[in-house]
Amino acid sequence: MESMIDCFQPFGIREKKERLKVGIIAGGLSAEREVSLKTGTEIDKALKKLGYRTTFIDFKTGSFAQLKSIDIAFLALHGRYGEDGTVQGMLELLKIPYTGSGVLSSAVVLDKILTKKLLHCQGLPTPPYMVHDCQNPRPIDKVDQAVKKDIGYPVIVKPNREGSTIGITIVRKPSQLKDGLAEAGRHDRMVLVEKFIQGRELTSSILGAKPLALPIIEIQPKSGFYDYQSKYTVNMTEYLVPADLADNMTSRINDIALQCHTLLGCCSISRVDFILDRRGTPYVLEVNTMPGMTPTSLVPKAAKAAGINFGLLVEIILNDAHLKV
Repeated sequence: MESMIDCFQPFGIREKKERLKVGIIAGGLSAEREVSLKTGTEIDKALKKLGYRTTFIDFKTGSFAQLKSIDIAFLALHGRYGEDGTVQGMLELLKIPYTGSGVLSSAVVLDKILTKKLLHCQGLPTPPYMVHDCQNPRPIDKVDQAVKKDIGYPVIVKPNREGSTIGITIVRKPSQLKDGLAEAGRHDRMVLVEKFIQGRELTSSILGAKPLALPIIEIQPKSGFYDYQSKYTVNMTEYLVPADLADNMTSRINDIALQCHTLLGCCSISRVDFILDRRGTPYVLEVNTMPGMTPTSLVPKAAKAAGINFGLLVEIILNDAHLKV
């Protein structure tokens, strides 16, 4: 895969690494804090090993003075107050270049409902859905009727702005709907009720300033559902890299992922999650602008399959750090 690696050269920041101070920003205040700390730690270790000057900044305990001391920010935050455009906006004001997507893209992508509306308007395949407002809720029997009429059971109920499957419930029958809405409502006022489609779970990672799709991964959780435990517990999930797909299906899925990346204004790195139904239709489930970089994370696995080791992956992302506004 040398040709893919060559696409990401040259590395301008690598030549200045002894003069630039890179701040790895992780932790934060979201429900994904622990995953973010793991992501940040892995990035910090990789950059140090490559000879970069780094400082680790936990956004829950770190000081504003730490921010002002860095030249470049490597964002390793997940969820709200970090992956949603808030920290990106602050870095823009401070004129500190940062990795990943900008303010608008980050805010839009973390909002699942808005993302689905944009995908629908663009004609990109995504499962049928409806929206539930927990602060102005409809009676549960009315919600049930709408689900039966417009979507059909089973459905998957998600908080609008959470990641790592936090607060998600698969609702297979009407009697489970109330509890599913309540669980999602604990994490967000707005709740996405989406048709649950049985099929193969796939993910396409997009990398680089001139975006390229990495090998597709098929995800096979041993529990049958790719939940928080399956994502972050070693040996709980099998990953097939590259996924066993026909060439035309691989091209189709990667093309849709690239369209999502471009439509939503993503920069440097994104991951697009799919479900491939039994009829061979790939549906976009979610887009992620700041994918995890833990030992069990998907983007490092896809990069490795393309001949890109973890250190090089981190450098590619760092090399495209810039202000977006």
